[in-house]
Parts: sequence; structure tokens; C-alpha cells
Amino acid sequence: MATIEDETDPFDAIVDAPFDSALSERYLVYALSTITARSLPDLRDGLKPVHRRLLWAMRQLKLDPASAFKKSARVVGDVIGKYHPHGDASVYDAMVRLAQDFALRYPLVEGQGNFGNIDGDNAAAYRYTEARLTKTALRLMEGLDEGTVDFVPTYNGEEQEPEIFPGLFPNLLANGASGIAVGMATNIPSHNVAEVVDATLELIDNPHVEHSRLMELFHGPDFATGGLVVDSPETIANAYETGRGSFRIRARFHAEEAAVPADREAGIERLGGGQWQLVIDQIPYQVQKGKLIEQVAQLIADRKLPILEDVRDESDENIRIVFVPRSRKVDPELLKESLYKLTDLETRFGLNLNVLDATRTPMVMGLKEMLSNWVASQIDILQRRSRHRLDQIARRLELVEGYIAAFLNLDRVIEIIRYEDDPKSVMMAEFSLTDRQAEAILNMRLRSLRKLEEMQLRQEKDELLKEQDELEKLLGSPARQRTRLKRDLNALKKEYGLDTPLGARRTRIEEAAPTVEFSMDAMIEKEPVTVILSQKGWVRAARGHVDLAASADGMGDFKYKEGDGPAFALHAQTTDKLLLAADDGRFFTLGADKLPGARGFGEPVRNTLDIDPAANIVAVIVHRKGTRLLLAATTGKGFAATTDDLLAETRKGRQVMNVKDGAKLRVARAIPAGHDHVAVVGDNRKLVVFNLEELPDLARGQGVKLQNYRDGGLSDATTFRLEDGLSWTMGGKEGRTRTEGEMWQWKVARGGAGRMPPQGFPRDNRFT
Repeated sequence: MATIEDETDPFDAIVDAPFDSALSERYLVYALSTITARSLPDLRDGLKPVHRRLLWAMRQLKLDPASAFKKSARVVGDVIGKYHPHGDASVYDAMVRLAQDFALRYPLVEGQGNFGNIDGDNAAAYRYTEARLTKTALRLMEGLDEGTVDFVPTYNGEEQEPEIFPGLFPNLLANGASGIAVGMATNIPSHNVAEVVDATLELIDNPHVEHSRLMELFHGPDFATGGLVVDSPETIANAYETGRGSFRIRARFHAEEAAVPADREAGIERLGGGQWQLVIDQIPYQVQKGKLIEQVAQLIADRKLPILEDVRDESDENIRIVFVPRSRKVDPELLKESLYKLTDLETRFGLNLNVLDATRTPMVMGLKEMLSNWVASQIDILQRRSRHRLDQIARRLELVEGYIAAFLNLDRVIEIIRYEDDPKSVMMAEFSLTDRQAEAILNMRLRSLRKLEEMQLRQEKDELLKEQDELEKLLGSPARQRTRLKRDLNALKKEYGLDTPLGARRTRIEEAAPTVEFSMDAMIEKEPVTVILSQKGWVRAARGHVDLAASADGMGDFKYKEGDGPAFALHAQTTDKLLLAADDGRFFTLGADKLPGARGFGEPVRNTLDIDPAANIVAVIVHRKGTRLLLAATTGKGFAATTDDLLAETRKGRQVMNVKDGAKLRVARAIPAGHDHVAVVGDNRKLVVFNLEELPDLARGQGVKLQNYRDGGLSDATTFRLEDGLSWTMGGKEGRTRTEGEMWQWKVARGGAGRMPPQGFPRDNRFT
């Protein structure tokens, strides 16, 4: 019996180390594991480990398309028991997605039973469903037995699994991928195989091909659910060149029964008595049809879409969603634009081509780089397959030559076998045979000892030598390798061509016409109003355009609560949208028609908008299409933004200026047409002027350095025309302004420190 002294003290295993270093080391291991072995797909086969192990397990179970289905529980059990030591629910969910034709453009698993639907219903439990591989999955796994890839031990060392799949099917772009790792993510849409092949063939013929030429062949996403990609070709091309971007996806309005082609294209079904309805037969990718119907129904119930009377789901195996307008006089385009704006009939897909390359290194690639790496991997697989076949030929030739030697000396071979005690060594010495050749001759069947067999062996030898010569030429010539790859790709293209049911393009790519800005505004009576926002955030709207200039402060003669006072007053129309800029960098949108009247003190704007209690409103701007704003923070950083990009649909607003460490958004000011220069003044009373062209246009970010400060920060910024000079308010009751015409001595490159402003510049360092 072991004594206490013989037992190992558990405290001896404790390592004395700083907590932060120990935590960082362990977290780094976790992060690398998540990135390389869970969340990001491999560029070569487009699969994550769980998907690869699923398909491999199904292959081991011989679940090819011609075989019978097997229970999904059997597949999941094999996967988690042999290859993937994780939960059965996550493995089954991954398998279900591989079988859903509305999730994968080219499904890799064929399911039997309830595998979920586009309404958002979940699949049945794995004890009820069955599955097998598709032809596409077999395409992806072609060559696994031909020495094309390395096999690695499974997690417990009892089995072997392939490192990647060697098939020629371009699964990464064909089916796409999405995943969130630690510190990085990927989001790759599906694409049309025929277009991927065309772009790849062009790249093989011309490795220095321009990106624009590739985009002539490779048009963009091809989603499983169809729909329309309505961004411009330039936007799509730029996204694929950089590896990052986004696309707007819309549902497709379509009415097959319409007699007029224009109505079919617009999705209008004409009914009796001049009535009509809109019909949708394709919805955006990853939008659940059931939730979409609920979303539209809620808009009707909340009276947020008064021009729509009803929505009906008449779908069977094909999608058919019907929208019934309130009146036949409703403009169909108004209804469509309203639905796009208020529902998920228009969504945005973020492109992030982040993948693992051949060295398992994560990186964001553009289209050309991605195709180049994939071609290189396929060339490597071709070479490995050829070398493996050469090894097989060499081994077979060795045996064939031994057989031929035996047939040439058949009587002597029979005599040796009959009378020698060690026939193997005698034959090896007498006929110069190798050990394998002699062993093969001794194992030869008697029925093979006929003349016809010798002729067949000589023919086989000639064929093997010919194949060996072709393979050696192939391995020695990169040009031959490229030609072979092109031949195989063309064969793949025929199988997945645009004229085949599986290969036909589903998503149409057509730039949308400029949106007519009527949507909900078209249902609002247009009236002039004067918007007043107090210092404490109480907002109201007075009828008509009040003469603001008549008051001393330019804010009009309005009453405020005790302790409150005027902050902003401006003219607008009830159909206008107001942009409220908070100093935490968020922009909020408020409809001028929804403001309370000016007979009282109004209402707190925070009742309508989720503005941070610690944030202050720094600007109120009337949205006009295409208006550019100058945005600047106290850090001295800033950029230009278009009001179209700042509109927010929710009360939470939109984060536009990213501010950190106590910094604030100081300036949000419209840039009038014709202005060509920016003037910035700091708390240190230094003024700098630079060209407006140096200011980037962004939708969100921190911006660029406008002025450099040693102490303090930015006080104010404005724009002006250089030839008109820079003006500022002098103050006083008269409200006089002063203009400095000669600004050359303050003009420098953006980011300069600047110099003291002209004489008479306000002491508060503000232009207005």
C-alpha cells in the first residue's frame, strides 16, 4: 500500500508566473485554435474542419449518391466519435446547413426528411432524418486515394483524416463561408461556378491579367435564394479587388401571369376593376420568409405603412408573397421603395474574403490573389497525383518485367519451383530478379501460364511505359500542367454550365435606378415649420417660417422653461428629415412631421431618441440629398460625410464619428457648394487653412488629422471659398462680420500646426 510520502504533492505542479503573461499565452493558444481549426475556411477546399470531417465520415460510410440514405444520427456519431470531439448539436447543425438548398448554392449533402425551411423552421432531430453525399461533394473529394493530400492523425490518434480535399470543384467561392474567430471574421458569398471557372481560365492564360478583366467574366455573388444585387459595377469590382466591401440585396418582384412584360418585370399582377397587387418570388439571402411576413404585418398593424392593406404568403415549393395596396391609385414604385426601406426586402451583405492560405495563415485576399492561390494549390495537387501514379507505374512495371522474364523461361521456372529447396533465391540469381519479382512469380496462379497472358503483359508494359513518359513530361513542363488544369476546368464548366439546371445564375446583378426620395414623405402634407431645440433638449415645431433674424440672438422669440434657453432654431418642411449630431459621434434622425407644436415648451427629444444622457447635441441639420458635412472632433481629426449616409432608421441612431478617451464631436457643419478650402482653429488660437480636396469622404471612422496640437484641441472648423476670403462673426447687437481676403500665409498642408489668426479674430476661437 502506498504511503502518503510516496504520493506526488499536487502543489509541486504549480508554476509561479505573472498572471498577465500566463493569461496572454493561454489566450493566444485559444485564439490560434479558433482561427485555424474552427472559424476560417481553407482557401484550397473552402471548408472548415467540421464540414471536412462530416464529408469524410460520410465517405467512409460509403454514402455516395447511388447508395441508400443512412440516419443522420449515424453520421453525427461517427464524426464526434472519431474525428471532431465537440457537441453533437453543433455537428448536426453544420450538416443541416450543407443540405439546405436555400443556404448553400451547391449543396454537399442530400437530405431526406425535415432539414428545415426558408421560413426559419428548424430541422427535425437527427434520429428522424437521413442523408447521403451529393455529386458535388464527390467532385470535391476526387483524388483522395491518389496521394494528392497529406493525411493527419485524428484527435485521439486512432484514425487518419485528410488535411484538405483535393477536388477541382472551387468550393470556397462556389458555396462561400462565414465565421467569427478571435479578432477576425470571414463572410464570403456564394458565386456561380461557370463564372469562377471562366475567371480562373483567364488567369491561367494571363497571370498578369487586370482586375477589371476578371470582373468582366466574374460578375459577382450568385446567392442560393436568388434576388437582385443592386450596387454599381464599380462598387462590386472595388469590393473584390480589396477583399472587403458590401452589397445591397433586394427581393425580386415578379409576376409570371402578367400579360404585359413591363408588369412582369415590375412584379405587378393586374386584377379586375383596375385593381393590382405586387408579387415577390425571390427574397434576399439569409432572410427568413416567416419573419419577413411578420415584419410587414407589424408595419401594417402599427400604421407605419398606410399605403399597404395586406400581405399574403401564397408560397408552395416556390416563393410567392403578395402585397395588396390600400388603393389602386397607390404608386407601385412608392410601395416598393417603402418596402425596401422599412423591411428586409432589402438587406446588406458584408464581403470579407478572409481565408487560410496553404500555410494556414489567415489573410484577406482580393479576387485575383484568391484565384492565383487556388490555381497554385491545384497545380500542386496535379503534381502530387502524377508522382503518386509514377510510383504505382514503377512498382507495376517491376512486376510485369518479372512476369515476362518468367514466361520467356517458363520451363526452367517450373523446374526450379518443383525441384529446388529455395526456389526464390535460385530464380533471383539465375534471372536477375528482385525480391518482389520473385515473390510475385511464386504467387502466380497456374491458370495464368498461357501464351495469351504473355501478350497481354507486353501490351500492358507498353501502355505503362507510354503513360510513364507522358507523366514525366507533364511533371517537367509547367505549360503542360497548366494545359491539363485548363482541360479539367473546361470539363467542370460543362457539368456546371449556365445552361444547366444547377449552374444557371439565380441572382441578377443590375444597378438600381436612383431612389426617388418620396417613400413615406410622399404621404405627408408638405408644410413649412420652424424647428426649435432648447439647451436642455426640448424640441418643438412652430407652423410657418418664423422670422428668426428679428430676434437679437437669431433664435426667434420663443418661451422656454425656467433654467432653459435657446440652442438651435431653423426652418424646415414637414416632409424633411432632421439630423441631430451628438458630441459622442452618433447621428440621430427625426421626422419634422412628428415634432410637437410650439404652443407649449415641446417634448424632451430623448423621449423619441436614445441619446446618451451624458451627450450633448452639437448640431441640427436639415437633410438634403447629396449634402456634404464637415465633421471634426476635439482631437483635431475629421472627415467629410454625406447626409444620405447618416440617416438612421432606429431611435438608437448611427455611430458616425468614432471618438475615444474623452474626445467629443465639436463640429458638424454643411459644406456649401463652391467652397474649396477648410479653416481650422484650435484652443491654442492657432489657425490653419488647407484645400478641401485633402479631406476624405467617409461614412464612419475617426477621420484624418486636420490640425496638429501640442496642447489643447480643436475649437472650431469651417469651409469657405479662398477667393472670397475667410469671414467670422464679430459679435455685438449688430451681428457684424469681418472678412480676411489674403489667406495665403495660413494655407499649409492638412495636419499642420498653423499660426496666430488675423487681427480681430474672436477671443472664443469660433467662426460663428
